[in-house]
Amino acid sequence: MSRAAERLKLLINHLERSHTQAAIRAEPTSGQTFTHSHPQQLRYTFDTGLLTPEQRLFYEENGFIHIKNLVSEDDIDKFRWEFERICRQEVKVPGLVVMRDVAIAKSEFIPDQKAVSKIQDFQEDPDLFQYCTLPQILKYVECFTGPNIMAMHTMLINKPPDAGKKTSRHPMHQDLHYFSFRPADRIVCAWTAMEKVNRHNGCLVVLPGTHTGTLQEHDYPEWEGGVNKMYHGVRGYNPQHPRVHLEMEKGDTVFFHPLLIHGSGMNQTQGFRKAISCHYASADCYYIDVKGTTQENIEKEVKEIATRKYAIGDEITLKDTWAIRGRLVQGVRTSL
Repeated sequence: MSRAAERLKLLINHLERSHTQAAIRAEPTSGQTFTHSHPQQLRYTFDTGLLTPEQRLFYEENGFIHIKNLVSEDDIDKFRWEFERICRQEVKVPGLVVMRDVAIAKSEFIPDQKAVSKIQDFQEDPDLFQYCTLPQILKYVECFTGPNIMAMHTMLINKPPDAGKKTSRHPMHQDLHYFSFRPADRIVCAWTAMEKVNRHNGCLVVLPGTHTGTLQEHDYPEWEGGVNKMYHGVRGYNPQHPRVHLEMEKGDTVFFHPLLIHGSGMNQTQGFRKAISCHYASADCYYIDVKGTTQENIEKEVKEIATRKYAIGDEITLKDTWAIRGRLVQGVRTSL
């Protein structure tokens, strides 16, 4: 037995004896039931036979796992081509949100990828949404969500060369800040590098182990060069916490927990750093009302965008917007 497997066995034995076992094993309204069988007592992962004991233990302790060469070059090239078509306005996608860096003046806008820093909500684009249904992705997602899987949030990030104002940075944040569904442990992000990603072009930076904490207050950081729309950041996290820079090759994928504090640095190259991602949730998850919580600010912002874009009344809620965007990709749509 490997050292990691031995540690995993010790951890399981500890959980079985722990007085906090009920808190770890029970999600009263999630529809997800843990059993006493080996090794289902772990909090963040399921034993589907795919993850090794070493990988499960690593995710339990760190909140992320890096899988190399998971998405083919052909698929990535197809996603890139469709993104470029969208940027050239050759295709219109219902519900798509097109974003650009705050440093790009409106007068500079041209129908080209240089003007677009990110697209969100591409669930109505069949070519891009194919990423969310890739069997090799879903096999890993099931390890974190269980068999009934919803694709909830889609993005293709096109981090631009920094214009000198450091606006290409993404502040440290927790993705759960944007989500009005729970439990957090049944949500996972798949983030795939569409080219070589390193510290020079702004790779992901994660704070290992922060997924075991709680959702923190978020707001716009006070950056001199400005902050991109909806790029909220965590307030009050420990800047001395150990960091990991996730340098990746084209096709590599990282899966991470929605409470993991993460962000990305400046793109100090002349090229565009592309990545495609999807946040998945168990279809057994449930929606919450964020009124009276630290998430009220993001709900207000989302409502303002929805009202302006779709002429929807003020009665819309954050959970309404997620119910519209979610798509079943495996199993049965039981709750979400």
